[in-house]
Amino acid sequence: MRIKTFAQLISEQEELLALPNREDERWYNGIYARYQNPVVTAAHTPVSWRYDLNPATNPLGLERLGINAVLNPGAIEIDGRTLLMCRVEGWDRKSFFAVAESPNGIDNFRFWDTPVVMPETDEPDTNTYDMRLVQHEDGWIYGLFCTERKDTTSDDLSAASAQAGLARTRDLKTWERLPDLVTPSPQQRNVVLHPEFVDGRYAFYTRPQDDFITAGSGGGIGWGLADTMEGAVIDHETVIEHRAYHTVTEAKNGEGPAPLRTERGWLHLAHGVRNTAAGLRYVLYLYLTDLDEPWRVTHRPGGYFLAPEFEERIGDVSNVAFANGWTSRADGSVRIYYASSDTRCHVATSTIDRLLDYVTSTPVDGLRSAASVEQRIELIEANREFLA
Repeated sequence: MRIKTFAQLISEQEELLALPNREDERWYNGIYARYQNPVVTAAHTPVSWRYDLNPATNPLGLERLGINAVLNPGAIEIDGRTLLMCRVEGWDRKSFFAVAESPNGIDNFRFWDTPVVMPETDEPDTNTYDMRLVQHEDGWIYGLFCTERKDTTSDDLSAASAQAGLARTRDLKTWERLPDLVTPSPQQRNVVLHPEFVDGRYAFYTRPQDDFITAGSGGGIGWGLADTMEGAVIDHETVIEHRAYHTVTEAKNGEGPAPLRTERGWLHLAHGVRNTAAGLRYVLYLYLTDLDEPWRVTHRPGGYFLAPEFEERIGDVSNVAFANGWTSRADGSVRIYYASSDTRCHVATSTIDRLLDYVTSTPVDGLRSAASVEQRIELIEANREFLA
Protein backbone atom coordinates (compact mmCIF):
# COMPACT_ATOMS: atom_id res chain seq x y z
CA MET A 1 0.00 0.00 0.00
CA ARG A 2 0.96 3.64 -0.44
CA ILE A 3 2.86 5.06 2.55
CA LYS A 4 2.88 8.75 3.42
CA THR A 5 5.07 10.51 5.91
CA PHE A 6 3.57 12.89 8.44
CA ALA A 7 5.36 15.70 6.64
CA GLN A 8 3.56 14.73 3.42
CA LEU A 9 0.19 14.68 5.16
CA ILE A 10 0.76 18.13 6.61
CA SER A 11 2.01 19.50 3.27
CA GLU A 12 -1.03 18.15 1.41
CA GLN A 13 -3.33 19.67 3.99
CA GLU A 14 -1.64 23.04 3.63
CA GLU A 15 -2.43 22.94 -0.08
CA LEU A 16 -6.08 22.24 0.73
CA LEU A 17 -6.31 25.04 3.29
CA ALA A 18 -4.79 27.57 0.87
CA LEU A 19 -7.11 26.66 -2.00
CA PRO A 20 -9.00 29.75 -3.24
CA ASN A 21 -12.80 29.46 -3.42
CA ARG A 22 -14.72 30.89 -6.35
CA GLU A 23 -18.36 31.15 -7.30
CA ASP A 24 -19.75 28.00 -8.87
CA GLU A 25 -20.66 28.88 -12.46
CA ARG A 26 -22.99 25.86 -12.68
CA TRP A 27 -25.42 27.64 -10.38
CA TYR A 28 -27.55 30.75 -10.84
CA ASN A 29 -30.93 31.90 -9.55
CA GLY A 30 -30.22 35.57 -8.87
CA ILE A 31 -30.89 35.13 -5.16
CA TYR A 32 -27.55 33.79 -3.92
CA ALA A 33 -24.24 32.45 -5.17
CA ARG A 34 -22.89 29.01 -4.42
CA TYR A 35 -19.15 28.28 -4.27
CA GLN A 36 -17.06 25.61 -5.93
CA ASN A 37 -15.50 24.12 -2.81
CA PRO A 38 -16.77 23.24 0.64
CA VAL A 39 -15.32 25.66 3.19
CA VAL A 40 -14.64 23.06 5.88
CA THR A 41 -14.47 19.26 5.68
CA ALA A 42 -13.05 16.40 7.71
CA ALA A 43 -9.81 16.84 5.75
CA HIS A 44 -9.50 20.38 7.13
CA THR A 45 -9.12 19.14 10.71
CA PRO A 46 -5.50 19.30 11.87
CA VAL A 47 -3.37 16.22 11.24
CA SER A 48 -2.35 16.33 14.90
CA TRP A 49 -5.98 15.73 15.90
CA ARG A 50 -6.03 12.45 14.01
CA TYR A 51 -2.54 10.97 13.99
CA ASP A 52 -0.02 10.17 16.70
CA LEU A 53 2.95 11.97 15.15
CA ASN A 54 5.52 10.20 17.35
CA PRO A 55 7.39 7.59 15.23
CA ALA A 56 8.21 5.67 18.39
CA THR A 57 4.55 5.08 19.32
CA ASN A 58 3.15 5.09 15.78
CA PRO A 59 5.88 3.62 13.56
CA LEU A 60 3.38 2.56 10.86
CA GLY A 61 1.82 6.00 10.56
CA LEU A 62 -1.73 4.92 11.34
CA GLU A 63 -4.64 7.29 11.88
CA ARG A 64 -5.63 6.92 15.54
CA LEU A 65 -8.63 9.20 16.10
CA GLY A 66 -10.36 9.61 12.77
CA ILE A 67 -12.79 12.38 11.83
CA ASN A 68 -15.93 11.30 9.98
CA ALA A 69 -17.53 14.65 9.14
CA VAL A 70 -17.58 18.38 9.84
CA LEU A 71 -21.03 19.89 9.62
CA ASN A 72 -23.72 22.29 10.86
CA PRO A 73 -21.57 25.28 11.87
CA GLY A 74 -22.71 28.25 13.90
CA ALA A 75 -21.19 31.50 12.65
CA ILE A 76 -20.10 34.86 14.01
CA GLU A 77 -17.82 37.73 12.97
CA ILE A 78 -15.38 39.16 15.51
CA ASP A 79 -12.90 41.91 14.59
CA GLY A 80 -13.33 41.19 10.89
CA ARG A 81 -12.64 37.49 11.27
CA THR A 82 -15.26 34.86 10.44
CA LEU A 83 -15.48 32.14 13.05
CA LEU A 84 -17.39 28.93 12.47
CA MET A 85 -18.41 26.83 15.46
CA CYS A 86 -18.28 23.48 13.70
CA ARG A 87 -19.79 20.20 14.70
CA VAL A 88 -16.96 17.72 14.33
CA GLU A 89 -17.92 14.05 14.36
CA GLY A 90 -15.34 11.36 15.07
CA TRP A 91 -15.31 7.77 13.91
CA ASP A 92 -16.89 6.93 17.27
CA ARG A 93 -20.12 8.89 16.37
CA LYS A 94 -19.45 11.44 19.13
CA SER A 95 -19.64 15.07 18.07
CA PHE A 96 -17.73 17.95 19.61
CA PHE A 97 -17.31 21.65 18.87
CA ALA A 98 -14.30 23.25 17.23
CA VAL A 99 -13.69 26.73 15.83
CA ALA A 100 -12.50 27.26 12.26
CA GLU A 101 -11.36 30.79 11.40
CA SER A 102 -11.12 32.60 8.05
CA PRO A 103 -9.90 36.11 7.21
CA ASN A 104 -12.56 36.55 4.51
CA GLY A 105 -15.36 34.07 5.29
CA ILE A 106 -15.05 32.34 1.90
CA ASP A 107 -11.87 30.26 2.06
CA ASN A 108 -8.66 29.65 4.03
CA PHE A 109 -10.54 28.34 7.06
CA ARG A 110 -8.18 26.96 9.70
CA PHE A 111 -9.12 25.26 12.93
CA TRP A 112 -7.89 26.65 16.21
CA ASP A 113 -5.26 24.52 17.95
CA THR A 114 -7.66 22.45 20.03
CA PRO A 115 -11.39 21.67 20.12
CA VAL A 116 -13.72 23.55 22.46
CA VAL A 117 -13.79 22.28 26.02
CA MET A 118 -17.48 22.48 26.91
CA PRO A 119 -18.25 21.99 30.62
CA GLU A 120 -20.87 19.37 31.47
CA THR A 121 -23.90 19.66 33.70
CA ASP A 122 -24.64 17.30 36.59
CA GLU A 123 -26.21 15.03 33.97
CA PRO A 124 -23.38 14.53 31.46
CA ASP A 125 -24.12 14.81 27.75
CA THR A 126 -23.66 11.73 25.59
CA ASN A 127 -23.50 13.86 22.47
CA THR A 128 -23.54 17.61 21.77
CA TYR A 129 -24.02 19.25 18.38
CA ASP A 130 -25.43 22.00 16.11
CA MET A 131 -24.52 25.13 18.07
CA ARG A 132 -26.16 28.45 17.29
CA LEU A 133 -23.95 31.41 18.19
CA VAL A 134 -25.86 34.51 19.30
CA GLN A 135 -24.32 37.87 20.17
CA HIS A 136 -26.97 39.12 22.60
CA GLU A 137 -27.52 42.71 23.55
CA ASP A 138 -26.71 41.80 27.17
CA GLY A 139 -23.03 41.57 26.09
CA TRP A 140 -22.59 37.81 26.16
CA ILE A 141 -22.09 35.44 23.25
CA TYR A 142 -24.44 32.52 23.84
CA GLY A 143 -24.11 29.03 22.45
CA LEU A 144 -27.32 27.05 22.13
CA PHE A 145 -26.93 23.43 21.12
CA CYS A 146 -28.55 20.03 21.25
CA THR A 147 -27.58 17.90 24.22
CA GLU A 148 -28.42 14.27 23.66
CA ARG A 149 -28.64 11.60 26.33
CA LYS A 150 -29.96 8.03 26.53
CA ASP A 151 -33.70 7.85 27.14
CA THR A 152 -33.65 5.84 30.34
CA THR A 153 -37.43 5.33 30.25
CA SER A 154 -37.12 3.05 27.20
CA ASP A 155 -35.66 -0.43 26.78
CA ASP A 156 -34.74 0.46 23.19
CA LEU A 157 -30.98 0.97 23.12
CA SER A 158 -31.42 3.59 20.36
CA ALA A 159 -33.98 5.67 22.27
CA ALA A 160 -32.59 9.15 22.99
CA SER A 161 -33.65 12.32 24.72
CA ALA A 162 -32.74 15.75 23.34
CA GLN A 163 -32.82 19.08 25.13
CA ALA A 164 -31.42 22.56 24.56
CA GLY A 165 -28.00 23.04 26.10
CA LEU A 166 -26.97 26.59 27.02
CA ALA A 167 -23.54 28.12 27.50
CA ARG A 168 -21.99 31.58 27.28
CA THR A 169 -18.60 33.06 26.51
CA ARG A 170 -16.75 36.27 25.67
CA ASP A 171 -14.19 34.81 23.29
CA LEU A 172 -15.38 31.33 22.15
CA LYS A 173 -12.49 29.85 24.14
CA THR A 174 -13.63 29.83 27.75
CA TRP A 175 -17.22 28.70 28.27
CA GLU A 176 -19.59 28.89 31.20
CA ARG A 177 -22.14 26.10 31.05
CA LEU A 178 -25.65 27.06 32.14
CA PRO A 179 -28.49 24.71 33.10
CA ASP A 180 -30.37 23.24 30.15
CA LEU A 181 -33.41 25.18 28.99
CA VAL A 182 -36.66 24.01 30.60
CA THR A 183 -39.81 24.05 28.47
CA PRO A 184 -43.23 22.39 28.57
CA SER A 185 -42.23 20.08 25.70
CA PRO A 186 -40.95 16.51 26.21
CA GLN A 187 -37.98 17.13 23.90
CA GLN A 188 -36.32 20.18 22.34
CA ARG A 189 -33.99 20.65 19.40
CA ASN A 190 -32.94 23.57 17.19
CA VAL A 191 -33.51 26.18 19.89
CA VAL A 192 -32.37 29.72 19.04
CA LEU A 193 -32.03 32.82 21.21
CA HIS A 194 -33.45 36.08 19.86
CA PRO A 195 -30.55 38.60 19.84
CA GLU A 196 -32.49 41.34 21.66
CA PHE A 197 -34.57 41.55 24.80
CA VAL A 198 -38.34 41.41 24.32
CA ASP A 199 -40.22 43.27 27.06
CA GLY A 200 -37.11 42.93 29.21
CA ARG A 201 -37.01 39.14 28.87
CA TYR A 202 -34.96 36.61 26.92
CA ALA A 203 -36.85 35.32 23.89
CA PHE A 204 -36.38 31.90 22.34
CA TYR A 205 -37.39 30.18 19.13
CA THR A 206 -38.03 26.56 20.05
CA ARG A 207 -38.90 23.31 18.29
CA PRO A 208 -41.21 21.27 20.52
CA GLN A 209 -41.19 17.52 19.83
CA ASP A 210 -42.96 14.49 21.23
CA ASP A 211 -39.91 12.27 20.81
CA PHE A 212 -36.37 12.30 19.48
CA ILE A 213 -37.05 11.78 15.77
CA THR A 214 -40.64 12.72 14.98
CA ALA A 215 -42.44 15.95 15.78
CA GLY A 216 -45.65 14.07 16.56
CA SER A 217 -48.39 16.32 17.86
CA GLY A 218 -45.77 18.99 18.50
CA GLY A 219 -43.51 20.47 15.90
CA GLY A 220 -43.40 23.85 14.26
CA ILE A 221 -41.21 26.74 15.32
CA GLY A 222 -42.22 27.92 18.77
CA TRP A 223 -41.81 31.15 20.70
CA GLY A 224 -41.30 31.53 24.41
CA LEU A 225 -39.91 33.94 27.01
CA ALA A 226 -37.65 33.40 30.03
CA ASP A 227 -36.69 35.80 32.80
CA THR A 228 -33.04 34.77 32.97
CA MET A 229 -30.43 32.69 31.19
CA GLU A 230 -29.15 31.32 34.50
CA GLY A 231 -31.74 28.60 34.87
CA ALA A 232 -33.90 29.59 31.90
CA VAL A 233 -37.50 28.39 32.08
CA ILE A 234 -40.16 28.87 29.41
CA ASP A 235 -43.59 28.42 30.92
CA HIS A 236 -45.54 28.70 27.69
CA GLU A 237 -44.64 27.95 24.07
CA THR A 238 -46.62 29.34 21.15
CA VAL A 239 -46.03 27.88 17.68
CA ILE A 240 -45.50 30.83 15.31
CA GLU A 241 -44.41 28.92 12.18
CA HIS A 242 -46.57 25.86 11.54
CA ARG A 243 -46.03 22.76 9.49
CA ALA A 244 -48.41 21.99 6.63
CA TYR A 245 -49.39 18.94 4.60
CA HIS A 246 -47.60 18.43 1.27
CA THR A 247 -45.15 21.27 1.78
CA VAL A 248 -41.42 21.41 2.51
CA THR A 249 -42.23 21.49 6.24
CA GLU A 250 -44.61 18.56 6.35
CA ALA A 251 -42.57 16.30 8.63
CA LYS A 252 -40.61 18.87 10.66
CA ASN A 253 -39.28 22.38 10.64
CA GLY A 254 -36.93 24.33 12.85
CA GLU A 255 -35.19 27.68 13.20
CA GLY A 256 -31.68 27.94 11.77
CA PRO A 257 -29.43 30.75 13.09
CA ALA A 258 -30.65 33.80 15.01
CA PRO A 259 -32.69 36.11 12.75
CA LEU A 260 -31.15 39.20 11.17
CA ARG A 261 -32.56 42.66 11.91
CA THR A 262 -33.50 44.51 8.70
CA GLU A 263 -35.53 47.64 7.94
CA ARG A 264 -38.42 45.42 6.80
CA GLY A 265 -38.43 43.09 9.80
CA TRP A 266 -36.57 40.13 11.26
CA LEU A 267 -35.22 37.87 8.52
CA HIS A 268 -35.31 34.18 9.44
CA LEU A 269 -33.55 31.16 7.94
CA ALA A 270 -35.14 27.81 8.82
CA HIS A 271 -35.08 24.20 7.69
CA GLY A 272 -38.00 22.14 6.49
CA VAL A 273 -38.23 18.37 6.33
CA ARG A 274 -40.45 16.04 4.34
CA ASN A 275 -40.55 12.29 3.91
CA THR A 276 -39.62 10.68 0.60
CA ALA A 277 -39.25 7.10 -0.59
CA ALA A 278 -35.50 7.57 -0.04
CA GLY A 279 -35.88 8.99 3.48
CA LEU A 280 -36.08 12.46 4.98
CA ARG A 281 -35.22 15.41 2.73
CA TYR A 282 -33.99 18.61 4.41
CA VAL A 283 -34.17 21.99 2.67
CA LEU A 284 -33.82 25.61 3.80
CA TYR A 285 -36.44 28.34 3.64
CA LEU A 286 -36.83 31.99 4.65
CA TYR A 287 -39.56 33.94 6.38
CA LEU A 288 -39.95 37.45 7.84
CA THR A 289 -41.39 38.62 11.15
CA ASP A 290 -42.38 42.02 12.46
CA LEU A 291 -39.65 44.20 13.97
CA ASP A 292 -41.64 45.13 17.06
CA GLU A 293 -43.45 41.78 17.38
CA PRO A 294 -40.83 39.20 16.37
CA TRP A 295 -43.30 36.38 16.95
CA ARG A 296 -45.64 37.62 14.21
CA VAL A 297 -44.88 36.30 10.72
CA THR A 298 -45.43 38.90 7.99
CA HIS A 299 -44.05 37.14 4.88
CA ARG A 300 -43.64 33.47 4.09
CA PRO A 301 -42.48 32.60 0.54
CA GLY A 302 -43.72 29.29 -0.82
CA GLY A 303 -41.34 26.39 -1.32
CA TYR A 304 -37.67 26.12 -0.45
CA PHE A 305 -34.90 28.70 -0.63
CA LEU A 306 -31.91 26.32 -0.82
CA ALA A 307 -31.77 22.57 -1.39
CA PRO A 308 -28.79 20.25 -1.85
CA GLU A 309 -27.41 20.39 -5.39
CA PHE A 310 -24.67 18.59 -7.35
CA GLU A 311 -22.20 16.80 -5.07
CA GLU A 312 -24.03 18.17 -2.02
CA ARG A 313 -26.70 15.48 -2.44
CA ILE A 314 -24.37 12.64 -1.40
CA GLY A 315 -23.01 11.97 2.07
CA ASP A 316 -23.56 10.31 5.41
CA VAL A 317 -27.24 11.28 5.34
CA SER A 318 -27.92 12.11 1.72
CA ASN A 319 -30.31 14.75 0.34
CA VAL A 320 -29.86 17.13 3.29
CA ALA A 321 -29.18 20.86 3.50
CA PHE A 322 -29.00 22.26 7.04
CA ALA A 323 -27.95 25.66 8.35
CA ASN A 324 -27.52 27.13 11.81
CA GLY A 325 -25.08 29.94 10.99
CA TRP A 326 -25.00 33.11 8.90
CA THR A 327 -23.36 36.52 9.11
CA SER A 328 -24.44 39.97 7.96
CA ARG A 329 -21.98 42.78 7.24
CA ALA A 330 -22.25 46.56 7.24
CA ASP A 331 -22.09 46.62 3.43
CA GLY A 332 -25.32 44.60 3.26
CA SER A 333 -23.69 41.31 2.29
CA VAL A 334 -24.83 38.06 3.86
CA ARG A 335 -22.93 34.80 4.13
CA ILE A 336 -24.93 31.66 4.72
CA TYR A 337 -23.05 28.67 6.11
CA TYR A 338 -24.76 25.36 5.51
CA ALA A 339 -23.92 21.69 5.60
CA SER A 340 -24.71 19.15 2.92
CA SER A 341 -25.76 15.58 3.63
CA ASP A 342 -24.37 15.67 7.19
CA THR A 343 -20.84 15.59 5.79
CA ARG A 344 -19.27 18.97 4.91
CA CYS A 345 -19.74 22.75 5.23
CA HIS A 346 -20.42 25.25 2.44
CA VAL A 347 -20.98 28.98 2.01
CA ALA A 348 -23.54 30.81 -0.10
CA THR A 349 -23.46 34.60 -0.47
CA SER A 350 -26.20 37.14 -1.02
CA THR A 351 -27.28 40.57 0.20
CA ILE A 352 -29.98 41.83 2.53
CA ASP A 353 -31.67 43.59 -0.40
CA ARG A 354 -31.82 40.44 -2.51
CA LEU A 355 -33.08 38.31 0.36
CA LEU A 356 -35.76 40.82 1.30
CA ASP A 357 -36.85 41.07 -2.34
CA TYR A 358 -37.12 37.29 -2.47
CA VAL A 359 -39.03 37.05 0.81
CA THR A 360 -41.49 39.88 0.17
CA SER A 361 -42.10 39.29 -3.56
CA THR A 362 -42.33 35.49 -3.77
CA PRO A 363 -45.92 34.17 -3.61
CA VAL A 364 -47.00 32.13 -0.61
CA ASP A 365 -47.60 28.41 -0.99
CA GLY A 366 -51.10 28.01 -2.41
CA LEU A 367 -51.29 24.51 -0.88
CA ARG A 368 -52.97 23.05 -4.00
CA SER A 369 -51.78 22.10 -7.48
CA ALA A 370 -54.44 24.35 -9.03
CA ALA A 371 -53.10 27.32 -7.07
CA SER A 372 -49.54 26.54 -8.23
CA VAL A 373 -50.71 26.52 -11.86
CA GLU A 374 -52.56 29.81 -11.33
CA GLN A 375 -49.38 31.43 -9.94
CA ARG A 376 -47.30 30.11 -12.83
CA ILE A 377 -49.75 31.33 -15.49
CA GLU A 378 -49.90 34.74 -13.85
CA LEU A 379 -46.11 34.98 -14.18
CA ILE A 380 -46.20 33.77 -17.79
CA GLU A 381 -48.84 36.33 -18.75
CA ALA A 382 -46.89 39.15 -17.05
CA ASN A 383 -43.82 38.15 -19.07
CA ARG A 384 -45.43 38.09 -22.53
CA GLU A 385 -44.60 41.68 -23.42
CA PHE A 386 -40.92 41.07 -22.61
CA LEU A 387 -40.70 37.98 -24.85
CA ALA A 388 -41.95 39.72 -28.02
